[in-house]
Amino acid sequence: MRLGIDFGTTRTVVARADRGNYPVVTFRDADGDGHEYLPSVVALSGGELVHGFEALEAARDGAPHVRSFKRVLGEAGTTHLTRIDVGERSVTVLDLLSDYLGALRTAVLASVGEDDGDAAGLGAAAGPGRLEAVVSVPAHAHTAQRYLTIEAFRRAGFDVLQLVNEPSAAGFEYTHRQPRTLSSRRTDVLVYDLGGGTFDASLVQADGLRHEVLDSVGVNRLGGDDIDVVLAETAVRLAGEAGGSTELTRAQWRRLVDDARDAKERLTPQTRRIVLDVGDLPVIVAAEDFYAAATPIVEASVTAMEPLVARLAGEDGAPLASVAGIYLVGGGSGLPLVPRLLRERFGRRVHRSPYPAAATAIGLAIAADPDGGFTLQDRLSRGFGVFRERDAGSGLAFDEILSRSARVPREGDVTITRRYRPAHNVGHFRYVEYTAVDDDGAPQGALVPFAQLVFPYDPALQGATGDGSGAADGGLESIPVAPFDAEHDVEETYTLDADGVIRLTLTDLGTGFARTFSL
Repeated sequence: MRLGIDFGTTRTVVARADRGNYPVVTFRDADGDGHEYLPSVVALSGGELVHGFEALEAARDGAPHVRSFKRVLGEAGTTHLTRIDVGERSVTVLDLLSDYLGALRTAVLASVGEDDGDAAGLGAAAGPGRLEAVVSVPAHAHTAQRYLTIEAFRRAGFDVLQLVNEPSAAGFEYTHRQPRTLSSRRTDVLVYDLGGGTFDASLVQADGLRHEVLDSVGVNRLGGDDIDVVLAETAVRLAGEAGGSTELTRAQWRRLVDDARDAKERLTPQTRRIVLDVGDLPVIVAAEDFYAAATPIVEASVTAMEPLVARLAGEDGAPLASVAGIYLVGGGSGLPLVPRLLRERFGRRVHRSPYPAAATAIGLAIAADPDGGFTLQDRLSRGFGVFRERDAGSGLAFDEILSRSARVPREGDVTITRRYRPAHNVGHFRYVEYTAVDDDGAPQGALVPFAQLVFPYDPALQGATGDGSGAADGGLESIPVAPFDAEHDVEETYTLDADGVIRLTLTDLGTGFARTFSL
């Protein structure tokens, strides 16, 4: 069975490839009601971690729980050892993700049946219970986030076919659904993806079934979760103005935010007021007051998208000259304020997906369909480079290895090799990923540490342990950098795979000593 899985901050949506159709999988809650998503929630119930609707049920009964745990993946410094507390239980982020995705796998099989491979037109090769998936990540996801996502899916029992950036997948769904909007003059789709916890935008050029991402931008903490908090804060402010108490317990605040989320998702363009309970006080929030408070969040997303818009001016200076449509996807774009503000800015070319929360999953299922014929040329969206010692350790130099516009290989690896004769006894390598460079070529924007390596150029320091830490004083980091007349070249090898994951190896070509960093 081939699937497209949009692992979202607040909800996970799954679509199937079914003989040219891409239905969204339905999940059942405790009451037997169907939903086209599984909540991205974990709770501690009876000493065990439970997920999805079971976690929501446990949370309503007072169990400790964590929402939007995916946001941890986007934080700088997150590794497979980063821990998340669920009540008194502390688990690594990788174990938590794997456990949640294992529950997702069980729920998918319960929904569509383990032996549904033939019904989906995939034949016996699909295998009983075998789930092959194309999986999404935010366009601006760094290498650690991509690796952890792939590894968690694999540990949960999914065969990961490919990792695709979320707005790139939504571009597939757009051209599948609205091919007539594309022409020889209008080949670009600007995907605006406001999810529960992140914002992404990609400029996708479509030529029939061939897609190429020209550029992507994103914000790690900007999404529907923030809009929910704004609505809850607005309700608390109005409660205070009405003479009510604004001092809420943690449980009351969480309940208010949950109620705000539910109320937001029920909004229509005709909604005029929203009723929320702040403690025991019912509060009426005028829809326009809420929209006024939420406008800065939507405007922040439009500002983040500006670099893509700037690329689209025609020869006559007309904006969006080559754009077939600005496509709104993601659960957050369901807020009526979002299409309203974007249409005020960009006019009638703004299209909202009829299935905004499922558009990415449907696009991923299209990518998973072996008979679909869609192809994608994606880009990194983050640069990758290294700070290294110069002038005998008295200064630092920055070297960009891969620019943020570097193309991700469709299959296999891209390898970059650098060879040189060292000038120092020890090399300090501080690798970072970043969103932009300044005029001098230095990284700026959101910098994420990738790895810090200390490599012994002097063979006498390479030690017997083989890991570069065998110096008598306890390690290489304490050894001062000094000039050194090296007799051998050193080779740096960087590989970029089809999932956008970067790995690196440093080798002394004379002694064979090597250090590899692989997440």
